[in-house]
Amino acid sequence: MDKKISYLSVMANKNTVDRKWFVIDAEGQTVGRMCSKIAHVLMGKHKPSFTTHCDTGDNVIVINADKVRFTGKKMAQKEYITYSLYPGGQKRVKAKNLMEKKPTAIVENAVKGMLPKTILGNHMFKKLFVYSGAEHPHFAQKPEVINF
Repeated sequence: MDKKISYLSVMANKNTVDRKWFVIDAEGQTVGRMCSKIAHVLMGKHKPSFTTHCDTGDNVIVINADKVRFTGKKMAQKEYITYSLYPGGQKRVKAKNLMEKKPTAIVENAVKGMLPKTILGNHMFKKLFVYSGAEHPHFAQKPEVINF
């Protein structure tokens, strides 16, 4: 008599997801390498329960975003381009100027570009909290430190 073996694969959904909080210190880290790992955690790809149709990722807090670094001459040459959909509405900002005005925007733009361009990607992006200083207001969540 053959015994029937059933292999059940567990599919995660929003009710079964266990979310954690992580803190990343961005001081002295390269923007692209750090942000790709942040996007990996936001999507939940570091978990065995990763499911493509469900947001299984964790919350990420980035501190010291004003102390990230670029390689080569990117700080002087890299441009961030926005367009308002009006004629003549294209704006270009160098990375050095953006770092002075809004240092959190560099990390946010890099991570947003690495997430899916869907509604699910928007939900993943909302779990990212970027701060330019060393302090953050999320101590009640008891975040764990990640070192890349």
